[in-house]
Amino acid sequence: MAKYSKESQNKVERAMKEKNAGTLESGRSGKKVTSRKQAIAIGLSEARKEGAKVPNKKGAAKKKSAAKKKSPARKKSPAKRKSAAKKKKS
Repeated sequence: MAKYSKESQNKVERAMKEKNAGTLESGRSGKKVTSRKQAIAIGLSEARKEGAKVPNKKGAAKKKSAAKKKSPARKKSPAKRKSAAKKKKS
């Protein structure tokens, strides 16, 4: 089964053609895009907004799993603190 839908492939292809022509601009700053990776990212982002089949971003999966695994902070034992204080004095 394909990871990317035909619609998303078309979006990336269009973005690459615009980049090669020098007319592709980034969303926020409006600067011309010169990076191949940035052009692909723009195409995939547009495809996601329209609901095309595109895998999640790499960072998004890590953030979700990290939030689930988060455990309460551990306190250091007093014994370790005392030994560290003794070492500093001598």
